[in-house]
Parts: sequence; C-alpha cells; structure tokens
Amino acid sequence: MDASALSYDRPFGIAILAMGGQGGGVLADWIVALAEGEGWIAQSTSVPGVAQRTGATIYYVELIRPREGASPVLSLMPVPGDVDVVIAAEMMEAGRAIQRGLVSPERTTFIASSHRAYAVTEKQKPGDGIADPTNVEVAARGVSARFYCADMQGIASQAGSVISASLFGALAASGALPFARERFEDTIRAAGVGVEGSLRAFAGGFDAVRTPNAAAAEAKTEAPSRVVGGTPAEQAELTRALARIDAEFPADGREMLRVGLARVVDYQDVAYGHEYLDRVARLPPDLAAEAAKQVAVALAYDDVVRVADLKTRGSRFARVRDEVAVRGGQILDTTEFMHPRVEEVCATLPAKWGAWIEGSPAAQKMLGLIFNRGRRVRTTTVVGFVQLWLVASLKPRRRTLLRHGREMAHVDAWLDLVARHAATDTGLALELLKCRRLVKGYSDTHARGQSKFDRVIAAADRLAARSDAADWIRRLRDAALADEDGATLDGALKTVATLETEPARERLPA
Repeated sequence: MDASALSYDRPFGIAILAMGGQGGGVLADWIVALAEGEGWIAQSTSVPGVAQRTGATIYYVELIRPREGASPVLSLMPVPGDVDVVIAAEMMEAGRAIQRGLVSPERTTFIASSHRAYAVTEKQKPGDGIADPTNVEVAARGVSARFYCADMQGIASQAGSVISASLFGALAASGALPFARERFEDTIRAAGVGVEGSLRAFAGGFDAVRTPNAAAAEAKTEAPSRVVGGTPAEQAELTRALARIDAEFPADGREMLRVGLARVVDYQDVAYGHEYLDRVARLPPDLAAEAAKQVAVALAYDDVVRVADLKTRGSRFARVRDEVAVRGGQILDTTEFMHPRVEEVCATLPAKWGAWIEGSPAAQKMLGLIFNRGRRVRTTTVVGFVQLWLVASLKPRRRTLLRHGREMAHVDAWLDLVARHAATDTGLALELLKCRRLVKGYSDTHARGQSKFDRVIAAADRLAARSDAADWIRRLRDAALADEDGATLDGALKTVATLETEPARERLPA
C-alpha cells in the first residue's frame, strides 16, 4: 500500500471493561453501528480475560472520520494514555482501568457504574472483606478529564434491561461522541432485541449523567418499617410488638429494632418477634441499638430449613428471572447445589432423635452414605422443588428441632455474659455484643465462626479487671476476622494469657 494513502487523522478510542453477562459486546456493537450509521469508520476488538468473579473482557472500539483517498490503520488494543473514553461496568473494573493506565487526565472521559460485584477474595474473608469503593472513586476523579458515576446496574434492573443499555445512555449524555441522542436511540431500535426495556435503561443512564441529583432522588427507596401480611391475629400481635418498641426502648434504638423485628418475624413468626424483643430488653437501654442488630442476626441463624425456604420463594424465582433478563417465551432452568453434612441432618431432626443419632456411630455411618455427597437439585422441576419445599415446611416445627435448642442456649449464655459485664463496664459489654458478627453462614462456615466466637468471649472474664478490657476484646475479634483458620487469633490469645499476671494499664486508644 502506498504510504501516501494512509490517513494520519487521529482515531477516537473507546475502551469497555465488563464482566461476563453484562453485555459489553452488545455495547461495543452498538457503538460501531452508531458510528457507521453516521458515516464514520469503526473497528472493534475484544480480549477476554479471567477475573475472580467471572470472565472479564476488554472491548476496544476505534472510530475515525473517513478521508477521501486514504485508508485508516486502527489499533487492536487500547494504548495507555491514548484512550478518549473508558467505560467500566462495575467499580472494581474501574479500578482495573486505572491500574492499566487507560485513564488520563488530559483526554479521558471516564464512565463507571457504582455498583459492586464482589470478588472471591472479598467473599471468603471471615469478616467484612469488601474493598472500599470510595478509594477508586477518588482516584477516578483525579486521573480523568471528566468522571461520571452512577448505579447503572440498578437503573438497568429497574428498567427491565441490562447494564449495557444504561451505559450507552451515559455515553450519549457525556457528549464525548458528536452524535445526537436520537441517533443512539435509533441504534437500539435497529438492533431489534429487547428494544423497549433497553430504551428505558438508556434514558435512565442518560438522566443519571445529565441530572445526577434528580436521578438519585428518584431511585431512592425507603426501607419498610412494618411487616405486612398474616392472619388478623398475627397482625394484632405484630401491632403489639411495634407498640412495645416505642414504649419500652430508647429512641436511638427503635429504628434498628423495627428492622430486626421484621427480620425475625420473616424468619419464623410473630411470637418469635416477641422473643426477640424480650431478649433485647434484658440488656441496659444504652446497648439497645447494638443489641437490636446483633440479637436479630443471632436469632435468624442460617439452617437447612432457612436455606430451603429462601430457595423456594416466588420472590427468588422472580429475582433470578430479572437478573438473567428472561424474555417472553424463554424457559429458565434453575439448579441448586446442596451438600448438607450429617451434622446438619441431625440438627434438622427433633431434638431427641437428632441427639440419639449423634450418639450412635452406626446411625451416623448410615446417614453419611445417603447425605455425604453433593446434590444438584433442579428447583424448576416438580421433583426438585418438592424436595426443598418439604424441608422448608419444617419451619413451624423449628422450635422442636435439635439445632434450635442449641442455638437458643448459646444465645442466652452470650446475653447473660453481656448483661453481667454491662453492670461494671459498658464498653466491654458493647464489644462482646459486636463479637456476634463472628458467627455466620451454616455448615463448616458456621462451625468455624462459632468456635472463634466462643474463644473470644471466653477471654472476657479473664480481662474484666483491666481498664483496657474492651480494647482487648476488640483486638481479639479483629484477630479472629483476619484469617479463616484462626492462626492470628491463636497468637492474640497467647498474648492475652501473659496479661493475667500484669497490673492493669492505662486504657489504650481505640
């Protein structure tokens, strides 16, 4: 080719970072179709990768105005510092774009969705391992020429579409491309797939950039403060429970108590809601707000019955259909992976039966042959759904099951310990309440968490005479959350053991 036939006009580069299922390829195709419809030359490429959540792909689009007698040479990959628009379909992907150097303060319009899809490393930590997205947002504003950020996933879900449509709207509103809004919308119509939902999501993304405050206000929803449904008698008891909150508890804890009440009533029944309030009332009023949260979590523990109940609810099937954007005429098949241990099976039996099996090696071996293997249950089939539904139907009998009796004994022992120390050290009592966050999940996860919890609170009596007892319990809790196997906690407990013979020191800063 004659070098004089090459165009030296600079192409316009757009990098899209998206995960599997987010429609990054669709977004790239729309941009190419839009540009070509306006008489531009466009080229798109994609480089798939592997993230700790799902397949992460970089889609790269280059656009250039045609020049008579010249042929453009377009790049296959974005070059750091030379990208005009970067679109990140999730906040961690925005961070990846910054790390790769794709965003520059001289040139780049940066568009990102503020929602999160958590990485495996975030989920596997015993405590709250979620990375702070604020750091990414601050960095994004500093390294880009213009930064637009909104919950594009929420906008798309509300519109019954996928995030690619709302991101396309944000791109249109940013003004980075010299094309009218109508041309963007015509591109969606021309594609002919999910047009109405995509146009709604497009409009939401457009408004989120042009009028962000108004869009955020419209998207904001208030959490319900009351539980609805049930028989007239249950509603009367629920009204009485809500009245108890206003009459018996301090104002700063009432909102959390209402949320906690809603959780435990949904978990079991209204009578269980009154049990919840009774347990919180055992503690001093200045601990009510924290107790409201932690006791609700403790009473709504995860068991096989709860898991089966959640997996067979109509609301869950509707949510899954919305998440995968099932269209009219399409069939959704849902498969659940269930792997209850023999311990979970025993815990789901009446207390006497479960205890007898636990004491009989032969009975345990027989149950192990049946249950100690994973099962894939298709809940969109009659047989699969009925299997889980039967387990969920044990909910009214939960109070008679072995697991419930043990959980309540454990909770009551914990609250007795908190109440005892609250009489002399409110700070220590508060830290003991917060230790409940160590216990979560079910099966092996629950067993590990409860073991750590028991070891941490067992140190309370040993530390109670010290002025810095609350600080030490906080440190032990942080150590328990540091790793899965508890090695850090082991070291911290050894340190505590050496403190027994030392005099109490001045309280350490929090």
